Amino acid sequence: MKTHPTIRALTSFEVEQLVDWARIEGWNPGLVDAPALHAADPQGFIGCFVDGQMAAGISAVRYGSDFGFIGLYITRPDFRGKGFGRKVWDAGMAHLDSRTIGLDGVPEQQANYGCMGFEPAYETFRWSGSLAGSRNADVAAITDDLVAAILDYDHAFFPAERDAFLTAWLKPPRAAKVLVRDSDIRGYAVCRKCHDGYKIGPLFTQTADDAQTLLNACAAEIGDEMLHVDVPASQTEFSTYLEAHRFVKGFTTARMYRGTAPAVRMPGVFGITTLELG
Repeated sequence: MKTHPTIRALTSFEVEQLVDWARIEGWNPGLVDAPALHAADPQGFIGCFVDGQMAAGISAVRYGSDFGFIGLYITRPDFRGKGFGRKVWDAGMAHLDSRTIGLDGVPEQQANYGCMGFEPAYETFRWSGSLAGSRNADVAAITDDLVAAILDYDHAFFPAERDAFLTAWLKPPRAAKVLVRDSDIRGYAVCRKCHDGYKIGPLFTQTADDAQTLLNACAAEIGDEMLHVDVPASQTEFSTYLEAHRFVKGFTTARMYRGTAPAVRMPGVFGITTLELG
C-alpha cells in the first residue's frame, strides 16, 4: 500500500522534536530555544508526516510583511533519499511566497541554494572560547520595562520587525544584557545555555569596544564555560580581539538571500541572533 505523506504546521511539542533533531545533527541549539522560536511564527514550522511519524521538518518564519527566514531544514536519517525533505522545503517556500527570504547556508549546501535563487551576502564564522569576564557599570539586565526600547533598537540591525520572537527571546533562562550610556541604548546581547557551552546572539552595538564590553558582561554571568558567537566576517577588529583571547574560529556559514537583500546596519552586527531564525 502506497504511503501518502501529510504536510502540516507543527505543534509546539513537534517543534521541540525538530530542535532536538538539530542537537543530534551537531548544531548545538539552546536548551530551551523551541518556545521562543515557535513564538516567531507558529504556522512557520512545517513537517512532513509518514504513517503518523515526522519524517522531515523546516522552519519558514514570516517576519513583518516582506521578509522570511529558512532554518531547521532536517530530514530524519531513516527517511532520507525519499523526497520528504523536498516536500517540506516546497511548503516552506510557499509559506514565504513573495517575500525576500534569508538563510544561513553551510558551505556544502551553498551551491544547491544558489540553484534555488539564493545569493550570498556575507560569511559568518563561529568563534568559540572562554573569558573570565568583567562587569561594567553601563551594562544592566534587560528588565520588562526596557523591552519596548530594545525592540525599537533591534529594528536597525535586523531586516524586519520581530517583536513576538524577541519578547520571548529576552526572557529567562536566557541572560539578556543592555548597554546604556548617556541615557541612550548603545547595544544589547543575549546569552543562552546550549548543549555545549553558551551562545551569544544577538550581539548588536555601535563599536567593537562596546561589543567587547557586552561579551565580557555575558561571560561574567557564566564563569569559565565555553562561549560561541557567530560573527560576520567583516567584523575584523572584534574577531582580532577574540583571537587574542584564544577563541578559535570554526563553523562557517554564508548569509544568503533570495530577493532584494535587506538594508540593515551591518557595522553594528557583531553576533547574529541564531542560525535557525536569522
